Amino acid sequence: MKAKKFIAATMSEVMKKIRAELGQDAVILHTRKVKSGGFLGLFQKQNLEVLAAVDPAIASERKANQKDSQRPAYYGEGQQQKRIQDNTNVLLAEISDLRKLINETKYNKEDAVLSRLPEPISQELNKLKKQRVDEEIIDAISASLMESWYKNDDSSAENVRLWTEQLLTQKLKDISFGGISFAKKYINVVGPTGVGKTTTLAKIAAESVIKYNKRIAFITTDTYRIAAIEQLRTYSKILDAPLEVCYNLEDFAKAMQQFSDYDVVLIDTAGRNYRNAEYVSEINKLIGSNKDIETFLVLSLTSKYEDMQEICEQFLKTPIDRFIFTKADETATVGSMLNLVINYQRGIGYITDGQDVPDDLLTGSPQKLIQAVMEGK
Repeated sequence: MKAKKFIAATMSEVMKKIRAELGQDAVILHTRKVKSGGFLGLFQKQNLEVLAAVDPAIASERKANQKDSQRPAYYGEGQQQKRIQDNTNVLLAEISDLRKLINETKYNKEDAVLSRLPEPISQELNKLKKQRVDEEIIDAISASLMESWYKNDDSSAENVRLWTEQLLTQKLKDISFGGISFAKKYINVVGPTGVGKTTTLAKIAAESVIKYNKRIAFITTDTYRIAAIEQLRTYSKILDAPLEVCYNLEDFAKAMQQFSDYDVVLIDTAGRNYRNAEYVSEINKLIGSNKDIETFLVLSLTSKYEDMQEICEQFLKTPIDRFIFTKADETATVGSMLNLVINYQRGIGYITDGQDVPDDLLTGSPQKLIQAVMEGK
């Protein structure tokens, strides 16, 4: 397959160039907007960059058909009429199929684009699509994969997978991942109702005590749910860690002072309606400008992606350090993690995949995220 990039101001100009160099059988593989020209980065013009390709075998077949159609009538006239009729029947069948495709309610133009890519690339991109990775991320990876495909002699499926992993790693290279580092004393978890904040906090507490031998204490501001207080009180007894229940900012300040000698103080905030601006404002007051607080936004992977985006828009008005994703064991699609990490430039602190304390707690890393998305687990 012969491929080449074309750049022009409009699509019609690009198509003229493609037809002139590659002919009528050329296929567009990828299109993106680029800027060029200008002086010192100023007055740049926006153009279209199109990657097009043509299969020489198809072009040869078209030329052969054209030669046959130009032969004199006396040359196999009966055969020529049969060929014309056959071609007409094929064309009518293709039109019928096309109509069915257009009327198909599940028709997806992305599928049509992916089907025109080399098979190994199409397979890798389909994996990302099934995991519901953002279309913009897939488009960017697709363009880079096609470039690598034509630049390298070895375009095996193994290499395509390796290129995909490298591209995702590059997108995550400047984002901070990992659980608590113990560089800050106070660990705060925030998020909407029902995402598993209290259980996750208990898992982090247990890891701090059992694995790192830290002296810990609990603070809860979740006075809306008695069950949440009792749940945390149970964990505090098991871990032999004190617990303070705070009803206002004054209680919270006293509790922080009371636990000033502890290695780690874990703070459980109330889970309430994230659309309530007053709730987010309360969290801002709670955290304030204290630079010794590390805050994690807890999200459930069973939530709708649109809701997760809205939650991020609300809570990222506060100083959020990293995400915690819960209930990974209850879903088959984890692409939302990659989308949120890239779009909001926040890494993953932890991923939880069960209810067991202190187990079922995985420390976040770029490698684990990429593996989860590419393997669907």
